[in-house]
Amino acid sequence: MNSDLYGEFASILTALCWSFGSLLFTFSSRRLGSGTVNRVRLWIALILLVGLHLVMFGTLFPFNADPKRFFWLGLSGLIGYIIGDGMLFESFVLIGPRLAMLMMTLVPIFSTALAWLFLGETLSVLETSAIAITLFGIAWVVSEKKNREQTTSNGFGIGLLLGMGGALGQAIGLLLAKKGLEGNFSAISGNLIRILAGSAGIAIISLFKRDIMAHIRKLKDTIALKQVILASTLGPVVGVVLSLYAVSHTEIGVASTLMSLSPLFLLPLSKIFFKEQITQRAIAGTVIALIGSILLFFI
Repeated sequence: MNSDLYGEFASILTALCWSFGSLLFTFSSRRLGSGTVNRVRLWIALILLVGLHLVMFGTLFPFNADPKRFFWLGLSGLIGYIIGDGMLFESFVLIGPRLAMLMMTLVPIFSTALAWLFLGETLSVLETSAIAITLFGIAWVVSEKKNREQTTSNGFGIGLLLGMGGALGQAIGLLLAKKGLEGNFSAISGNLIRILAGSAGIAIISLFKRDIMAHIRKLKDTIALKQVILASTLGPVVGVVLSLYAVSHTEIGVASTLMSLSPLFLLPLSKIFFKEQITQRAIAGTVIALIGSILLFFI
């Protein structure tokens, strides 16, 4: 493979990891609750990443990273893992992984909007049109009556809003992570810093809420625990390392676009694992949303 395409290839693998991970997180969140899954998977991922870092670099942690790198990557972990993923996981429970991940096609839009707000970048007519295409595709899918009938609760609107919040959290997290990874800093080391920040933040929240033991007691459900372990390996370990590698080896817009392909992969997966009725409208709307997302960074 051409080395120039490693970042793009890593982005596609990221989308696959997140597709299967989202299925497992949905199964486990419906058994344990999204709050428990969000906490436990960070703690599991931290252990796995420390071991991976030791094998790859001979140290438990990137102690030689400079303070600025710690700041940007740590902030990325707090926003991405605690706020963004916390909302996304609850969205999995309310509307299922297919629709929740469809909301993630908003990541390139949010990335563009953030660049416009904070970096002074301008939006052309074509870019605005691409955003409109993406929003139309999403709206066409979620407005279908069958989607409401197939959700597990009456919180359809809340689930959509939480999915959008998850997309915004990922967009902010990617921008901050790219800043922290400047200078070819290792994606594995960068993700370990992000995971440590997220784990520490979630632990502090649990201490204040005094609910750590309540979450631990739920892990007696061994089936759900196995699902969380596998999902944690695919998601915050392999998937996120690949995503950080991708954003550090290609343009963030290209990486974000390819990583947003998960909704397309989830169409057949949702039919197989959740017995969802995937209509032609759902397929067409998802494709339209993805086309708009892709056009945003190639026009």
